[in-house]
Amino acid sequence: MTASARRLRKAVLPVAGLGTRVLPGTKTTPKELLNVVDRPILSYIVEEAREAGIEHIVFVTGRSKGAIEDYFDHQIELEAQLLAKGKTDILDAMIAELATAGEMSFTRQMQPLGLGHAVWCARDIIGDEPFAVLLPDVIVDSQPGALKQLADVYAQVGGNIIGVEAVPESETHKYGIVDPESRDGRHIRMKGMVEKPPRGEAPSNLSIAGRYILQPEIFGILENQPRGAGGEIQLTDGMARLMKDQTFTAVEYEGVTHDCGDKIGLLRANVALALKRPDLGEAARAAIAALL
Repeated sequence: MTASARRLRKAVLPVAGLGTRVLPGTKTTPKELLNVVDRPILSYIVEEAREAGIEHIVFVTGRSKGAIEDYFDHQIELEAQLLAKGKTDILDAMIAELATAGEMSFTRQMQPLGLGHAVWCARDIIGDEPFAVLLPDVIVDSQPGALKQLADVYAQVGGNIIGVEAVPESETHKYGIVDPESRDGRHIRMKGMVEKPPRGEAPSNLSIAGRYILQPEIFGILENQPRGAGGEIQLTDGMARLMKDQTFTAVEYEGVTHDCGDKIGLLRANVALALKRPDLGEAARAAIAALL
């Protein structure tokens, strides 16, 4: 680790969103707890954070999201029944997901003012430390995990690290896009970024893909950040301002990204990850083939 790269221990997961793209499924169930195969989307995200060495996860929640906190706590009656019935494999899998003492904190985003505002809501818990941000409806199927890939680069170069992936030129208007200065393999030195550029005006085809490592100075910027695209406080706009004083490195991580906040993306994630499972893959393939 470079002398300038302070150890990465904390991560922010903004889980206050309403999940409107997957209604009515999210009417009473948080989007982040919708299943992919046999466990919630959020389970994959927390697993990725832990693999990257994250010790403290800060969930920025909203109204009707209490089930997220409950998911990482004991369910005494259910655990007792599983133990009594000898279903220890299921019980062990559940226990493995529980929060350890002090590992998770929960804070509220009182108004839906955007990703930048959600991150700012975690400022007092994060304090003066570098931290990761993981969008909780984006599963990256990779080994090692996407955040671990970013964390390894962070240990080498410090500064701020942004996970990116290539998208078709015709789709760049849908995403935050980075403006590269130079490139060394999968590492890109950045000179700018733009949120949802107009068609044909994107500086590259590298989209910001929901994984970040940021320095705490971003909080002071977000506190006074004007509203941007969609009338929201955009994290991309805050990062663009921070870039004037600090280095940003984009990492084109290896892996397949599944946007589970979209109905087709959620379906695709279920199919893709089921097919990869040693215990379910053959049966899943047969079931899918029977429908085609």
